Amino acid sequence: MTRSDPPVDKKRRAWRFGRNAESLCAWVLRLKGYQIVARDFRVPVGEIDIVARRGRTLAFIEVKARAEEYAAEAVTPRQRRRIVRAAEAFIRARRGYAAFDVRFDVMLVRRGGWPRHFVNAWRADD
Repeated sequence: MTRSDPPVDKKRRAWRFGRNAESLCAWVLRLKGYQIVARDFRVPVGEIDIVARRGRTLAFIEVKARAEEYAAEAVTPRQRRRIVRAAEAFIRARRGYAAFDVRFDVMLVRRGGWPRHFVNAWRADD
């Protein structure tokens, strides 16, 4: 007889996997020369997993931790709009970044895998 995990345990493990994936992505970005400006930036209109800066570029990064490679498809058009609105709110709150080039990236993390960084995954006007 097999016993499945209670739903709360599954949610907790998924949340922990996601948090660990974000931390791993932040370290990978640092190794690539990025400075982490913010993590888990939340406003009523949306949220951003990681905000990173390299030179005059400000990257808003969505981290997707999934069991399979198809995680890239997990960033829906609705989520993209929410991330763009959150990025606009971030820049309004931190005027020093207003003149920076803005980019939207996705980082995919599979269990046991190294993060894949998709630079410029979409544009704000998509």
